[in-house]
Amino acid sequence: MSPLSHPFDAAIFDMDGTLLDTENVFKTIVYEICAELGFEMTEQVHMRMVGSSHETTARLLEETYGTGFSYLEFDTRCRAVMSDRLHQGVPVKPGARELLGALRELDIRLAVATSSRASHALSHLQRAGVIEFFDTIVTRDDVLHPKPHPEPYVTAAGRLGVDPALCIAFEDSHAGVRAAHAAGMRTVMVPDLVQPTDEVAALCAAVLESLAHAHEHLVPANGLQRHLQVKSRG
Repeated sequence: MSPLSHPFDAAIFDMDGTLLDTENVFKTIVYEICAELGFEMTEQVHMRMVGSSHETTARLLEETYGTGFSYLEFDTRCRAVMSDRLHQGVPVKPGARELLGALRELDIRLAVATSSRASHALSHLQRAGVIEFFDTIVTRDDVLHPKPHPEPYVTAAGRLGVDPALCIAFEDSHAGVRAAHAAGMRTVMVPDLVQPTDEVAALCAAVLESLAHAHEHLVPANGLQRHLQVKSRG
């Protein structure tokens, strides 16, 4: 039996790159702003930024480019350009809205656990038209330790009142997978810009091509289990 076929009571989603199709937009901006500041962004450095907290990204870029690099200016410019480019709306990943709706119909509790700050997260989820699906949203502002520490996922499960062992976590980054797995959750990686290493894949219950595939695996299995439980009680 697949690990995904077991019933679960809550689903917790990473945001950028998992629910929202924003990582490619941000990648383009990162390259542009670095060039404007007189530095060269590389694929290797950018890949290390994916899924990282602001603190980790700041350390990475300052170590890479030296004391002449201003992370504050870089971050401020990136945010301004990102806001401008997404003012018409924030795109969601294929299958995301359908999966959220189906899980809601099964009375599955839903949360977001993101390394983004609250202002960014709430704005993007609102613009994407998915914020109403979630019972709680855990951002960088809500925890002391960001991913890959498990605190964001533990906090989300606590707010939902669900044992982490009965939660499914959806992630697109290595740091996020490590965080969800360390929290004791069944973790599904849906790669976006970064593919799993063997070590990261071993932490996952499944690695799926898209959230549409997650819908195919998770919703029918969980719906059937719940139907049988209700029928047996009747």
